[in-house]
Amino acid sequence: MQINTNMAANNAYRSLSNTQTDLSKSLEKLSSCLRINRAGDDAAGLAISEGLKSQIGGLTVAARNAQDGIGAVQTAEGGLNQTHSILQRLRDLGVQAANDTNSVKSREAIGTEAASLVEELGRIADSTDFNGVKLLNGSVPSISLQVGASSDTSSQIDVKLGAASVSDVKAALVSGGNAVPSATFAIASPAALTGAYTFTTTKAGVETAITTGNLGAAASFTSVEQFASALRADDNFSSKFSVSVEKDANGAGTGIIVKSLDGGTVTPGVAAGTGVAAGVAGATVPLGLDFTSATAARASIDLIDAQITQVSTARADLGATQNRLESAVQTINVAKENLTASNSRIRDTDMAEEMVKFTRNNILSQAGTAMLAQANQSNQGVLQLLR
Repeated sequence: MQINTNMAANNAYRSLSNTQTDLSKSLEKLSSCLRINRAGDDAAGLAISEGLKSQIGGLTVAARNAQDGIGAVQTAEGGLNQTHSILQRLRDLGVQAANDTNSVKSREAIGTEAASLVEELGRIADSTDFNGVKLLNGSVPSISLQVGASSDTSSQIDVKLGAASVSDVKAALVSGGNAVPSATFAIASPAALTGAYTFTTTKAGVETAITTGNLGAAASFTSVEQFASALRADDNFSSKFSVSVEKDANGAGTGIIVKSLDGGTVTPGVAAGTGVAAGVAGATVPLGLDFTSATAARASIDLIDAQITQVSTARADLGATQNRLESAVQTINVAKENLTASNSRIRDTDMAEEMVKFTRNNILSQAGTAMLAQANQSNQGVLQLLR
């Protein structure tokens, strides 16, 4: 019988210490609801779990990115929707202007509305943006959306915006398509304009001279714009030509630009009439929207139709991209759900199983404490020998 070394008590203490450690871990897992609270709990499981957490976090952000992309596409499509409405109205004006029952004043009113609508297209192009990114002015040909958790190309979707440029639509309506030859005639003093004027065009070797009626007496015109309006009102002139005003840097009219409606070449170098200087050959210029005559209006209808087709194609592309992004969001959410379930199986506590362990360890702790007390009392029999 020994007093200094109580092996029974030591064994009971060691068993109780192990039980207390297990009980402490069970309490930690039950209170945190995590099976892995530190690397020592499951080193391999921790490494796998952290990798899964990275993917889950990345997919969560990717889903938000895709939603932002859908918002940007919807914003752009909204601007194109209004662009379509304006183009349809412009086409209606073109059909109206193609009717010869319109007077000069009627055509000027049509032209005024058309010019205002074209300017609105420019405003739409400059004001349609998403979080500061201009979507419809052609400055951003495409945007790249990160819709995956990794850095490879399969995690990215490009949204093409080049075909959706409303600025290009406006430019085409102002100066694009239906290119025709022109000649520029300088006008030094509008007050000197008087009488009839002759303009000549040559097409396929055939020269045709058109003479206007008497447009007015001396001092009838105070501006080049008034003279241009008088030319448009002349039936002979408007049947063969269209006219616009050439302006200086201050916006003052300095001359007229005459275009042939049938594609012929306007002959320069011959004085058109009193007060009009000899013409200077101009470059082949785009006709753009022109409602000053029935012929020009019909050409404008073709130009508008081309822009309607372009905008329709752009809207279809954006619609397809939006559907793709919505599908991507669903795919991301499914992947995130599955990865979260996998991570849960690795990292989360099985409460039922852990409660069984806790109950067992609690009973073992109570039993160990009782046995340690008994072991501590076991050597008291030595006192009987010392009496």
